[in-house]
Amino acid sequence: MGSEAAAVLAAALAAERLRVVAGLIRVTGDWELAEDCVQDAAERALERWPRDGVPDNPAAWLTTAAHRRALDVLRRRRVEAGKLREVQAMTEREPAAVSGSDDRLALLFTCCHPALPPAGRVALTLRTVSGLSTREVARAFLVSEATMSQRLLRTRNKIAHAGISFRVPPPHRWAERTAGVLAVVYLLFNEGYAATEGEGLRDDLAREALTLSRLVAELLPDHDEAHALRALLLLQDSRRAARTDAAGDLVPMEEQDRSRWDRQMVTDGLAALEAAWRSGNPAGPYRLQAEIAAVHATAATYADTDWARVVACYDALLDVAPTPVVALNRAVAVGFRDGPGAGLEALAVVASDDRLAAYPLVPAVRADLLRRAGRTSEAVPAYQEALAVAPTEAERRFLRRRLRELGVS
Repeated sequence: MGSEAAAVLAAALAAERLRVVAGLIRVTGDWELAEDCVQDAAERALERWPRDGVPDNPAAWLTTAAHRRALDVLRRRRVEAGKLREVQAMTEREPAAVSGSDDRLALLFTCCHPALPPAGRVALTLRTVSGLSTREVARAFLVSEATMSQRLLRTRNKIAHAGISFRVPPPHRWAERTAGVLAVVYLLFNEGYAATEGEGLRDDLAREALTLSRLVAELLPDHDEAHALRALLLLQDSRRAARTDAAGDLVPMEEQDRSRWDRQMVTDGLAALEAAWRSGNPAGPYRLQAEIAAVHATAATYADTDWARVVACYDALLDVAPTPVVALNRAVAVGFRDGPGAGLEALAVVASDDRLAAYPLVPAVRADLLRRAGRTSEAVPAYQEALAVAPTEAERRFLRRRLRELGVS
């Protein structure tokens, strides 16, 4: 019963955590209290469900438990006059009355308030919306955990001291918030698609990002980059079933069974990309990435991939988003268009960027290019270096497989 209860709890949290946290923040105005109360509800579920049985509606149970815990905490703070009013408001409102979609969007837009520092907006939303650990958020930003902890604290304090409201802003304020919202959804999806620690894939985060991308695109129907981000996420996630084998090991794109790709997601992604094109605006970073994903999604086989088109898109992407990670991805594409030797030359230029000094994919890319170039004696130590810094167990298993293929046991 314990394992069954834990599995049901995990599924309920994956589906409803964001909705519950957002609703509690809206009602209490206390970000840390909301997160703590949801965690407390989960702990109570692990204690009670194995003994009393799994409830018919686990999500509703968690919502009620978190809501009651917040009431208890606020009542203990009754010396604060403002908190008494919050208790009264919560008492008069049933948890089920909380609006899920509106609350999730309100949480995103609050996190992306222009009064907050840009890095703090994304970090706080990843921590609060997705429930990522501080360490995971730090990895996404390539900073230390201590640095990220301080950034999150300063951002929460700014919200409290500046009196930032928890709501979806009026339409004339959307433009100033949209870039931050899209960045949050993008990073959230990336963490689910290729987690920075743990096993390597987190379907719950990717699903939440897809849901949020749909909500944002619906809220901003004339925003081309909102549709482009939706397209990018759908096209990327369409390959999810083929990205791992029966043992759960990673399968690189060139080895994937394309019959396992979700063709409905591909169709929906291409439709979203077409909606982005209709704006007539110059291509932004999400549209260019979506166009790259579309090249892969529409190639019948890996050999049919239009690598010249991929490289051209990366060239355009570097013009609008000149980041070292984009340059690294371009080097990979050059390696497929012009051969591994050319890829290694491009990589040498990219790897000289200090911002990639601790980026774990650099040695992995170098190792793969050396392997494809037939330079086995150089590829082996490169794979060993990549193995030493790989952040997830799934990646480590894949790198060990490559080493075995090169004769290293």
